[in-house]
Amino acid sequence: MTKGRPLLNRRLDGFGTTIFAEMSALAVRTGSINLGQGFPDTDGPEEIREAAVRALRDGHGNQYPPGPGIPELRTAIADHQQRRYGISYDPDTEVLVTAGATEAIAAAMLALLEPGDEVIAFEPFYDSYAACIAMAGGVRVPLTLRAPDFRPDLDALRDAITPRTRLLLLNSPHNPTGMVLTREELTTIARLAVEHDLLVVTDEVYEHLVFEGEHIPPASLPGMRDRTVSISSAGKTFSYTGWKVGWVTASAPLTAAVRTAKQYLTYVSAGPFQYAIAEALRLPDSYFDDFRAGLRHRRDLLGDGLRAAGFEVYRPQGTYFITTDIAPFGEKDAYAFCRALPERCGVVAVPNSVFYDDPDAGRGQVRFTFCKQDEVLHDAVGRLRRLAS
Repeated sequence: MTKGRPLLNRRLDGFGTTIFAEMSALAVRTGSINLGQGFPDTDGPEEIREAAVRALRDGHGNQYPPGPGIPELRTAIADHQQRRYGISYDPDTEVLVTAGATEAIAAAMLALLEPGDEVIAFEPFYDSYAACIAMAGGVRVPLTLRAPDFRPDLDALRDAITPRTRLLLLNSPHNPTGMVLTREELTTIARLAVEHDLLVVTDEVYEHLVFEGEHIPPASLPGMRDRTVSISSAGKTFSYTGWKVGWVTASAPLTAAVRTAKQYLTYVSAGPFQYAIAEALRLPDSYFDDFRAGLRHRRDLLGDGLRAAGFEVYRPQGTYFITTDIAPFGEKDAYAFCRALPERCGVVAVPNSVFYDDPDAGRGQVRFTFCKQDEVLHDAVGRLRRLAS
């Protein structure tokens, strides 16, 4: 290490431009269909967009909103948790609005970790997890999920816990694999967390995109409410990813700790959009059912197309990503494959190897997103068939 170099820079050695920025730029440069980065190509409900316009025009949120978030949104979040999962939170002390789920994860890591604390996380993991743990001075301990079903090895989880383990970072439905934790798996995880007095941070942004199984918040299990920081956001559920409205629900002491860190990150954000998302969370169940059904249809459309093109396809239980393997093409390096894919057929995807501490564990895996219009997916499937010819 270079003497005198800032500690944060040293902690972030190895973190460069994100794979999403790299592959999205490649899509623009080559005119390819971007199935790499997970953002929809259509906006969400019109009434929610109009709610944001109304807030702007009425002067709601155009100046700094309250630091914890506007009361209307915090109440809507608490009502959502109660209605959907039977978990009761005080909107004044146990709900915090953030600049998307990514800021919530960063604030939680900064608030709850001391340098040297170990954090166990499912591998492959969303790339910001590694950076946030590093910024907090924590030590990543990966628990590798392996194809074809990507189930967690709970015996390995038990063995990974040491006296330095401070926190479990869970993600279900899981990005990038689409795995959804079962009640039995979560019960074992909860028992371990209670036994070893661990904190748990859960990334639940795909909670409304479970196609098989059910979403069970870890905070709903015995002994977990007061040790769990639950994180979600509006972007994936309402297809307004650019608004960056996320939230934390947790016990009052944990929420206060996360809020203390969060106030020095963005302070506040997305004022008018907070009013719109407060309305979005009160949409009828039919919206969430139709949204999930539409994405399930697109999952199957793209999955069938990828299989026909020659990929080994691992059918996801949730999220809007499909993990595939390129071994049937006689190739092993997913990063090189993804770099060449735009020139070969005009489609961009993301190599899963970047989501692993040990790249060899996902060396041949490639992730595609299906949160696009049907016609875009049909076009992409047609282009991908060139690989099979």
